[in-house]
Amino acid sequence: MTTATTTSATTTSARPATARRPDQDRLDDFLARVATDQAAGMHLSTVVLGERLGLYRALAAHGPSGAADLATATGYDPRLVLEWLRVQAVSGYCEHDPATDRFWLTPAQQACLADEGGPTFVAGGLTTVSAVHRGIEQVAAAFRQEGTVAWGDHDPGLFSGVARAFRPAFETHLATAWIPALSGAIDARLRAGGRVADVACGFGTSSVVIARAYPQATVAGFDQHDLSIAAARRAATEAAVADRVTFEVADAAALPGSDYDLVCILNALHEMGDPVGVCRRVREALADGGRLMLVEPVAGDTLADNRTPVGRSFLAASTMICLPSARSQGGERHLGAQAPDAAFAEVARDAGFSRCARVAQTPLHRVLELAA
Repeated sequence: MTTATTTSATTTSARPATARRPDQDRLDDFLARVATDQAAGMHLSTVVLGERLGLYRALAAHGPSGAADLATATGYDPRLVLEWLRVQAVSGYCEHDPATDRFWLTPAQQACLADEGGPTFVAGGLTTVSAVHRGIEQVAAAFRQEGTVAWGDHDPGLFSGVARAFRPAFETHLATAWIPALSGAIDARLRAGGRVADVACGFGTSSVVIARAYPQATVAGFDQHDLSIAAARRAATEAAVADRVTFEVADAAALPGSDYDLVCILNALHEMGDPVGVCRRVREALADGGRLMLVEPVAGDTLADNRTPVGRSFLAASTMICLPSARSQGGERHLGAQAPDAAFAEVARDAGFSRCARVAQTPLHRVLELAA
């Protein structure tokens, strides 16, 4: 009897004291939103599956196909292929003709789901969602304890997923728009044979892109994650730029080398425990007239400004990945993935830079230039 009474009291006290019967229309609207988000979350698992199994590529290659045709082409189980096709159709990730029961990809769907290496390919990067879900218990433990999860302790799928997620932007914008937008004739300096440091280079995609675009320049990539550095070295060899691109395991706050014309920190400063210390070390390592280029997720100045799909995605990533990683490195100023420009300007000032300005932007990224 005592136990039952305690349980009842606990259950009652867990309910907000101000709880009132909700307005029915607002309740229905919110439940519809949750249902939409749940459907998207469930469907993303089938997107990752389809990308991993090559089903989107096969559908693009074969054109309008029945489930049996696609199963024969791929060697997969026909009934599972049919169910996969059905969820793609109802989710708007492929088209369906009910008269023939055939499925196909539109040019737009193909560009996003099947054309790896294209500027709008997104399916590969969605593996980050699966990796984040697999890390929920780690992050829950961080909430209960010291609030930290080091980058290298995450599910390995996160590392490759992040590399694939950012690759289209790097290949499309890095050397064609972002670097040319920098003042100080950085683009010309690199074409003449400048020196670049790519800090937190991950799998080395950005380093390889820069080396290909500027064949007279040398690029040094640094990352504290040894498995990423190993992958970056393989990427440089495969791209035939290993003679001009080197990779080294190193902490950003202890950046090796000096006299760099350009230092890049791409989608990473917000994840560092001591961003001021990192920027201060970069300033010391720059050549006269050199620039620090930060690429960060697009963010507004207020929380309300970030009520967008981009804001939702990156604030979720910040909760699950970026902030726990930054806190694992110590320091006191942890920016998070949706810090406004003003926060980066303050970091730049405290690190001794005279200017921090946004010089370019895409729907997902903003480019900040720091000048000494």
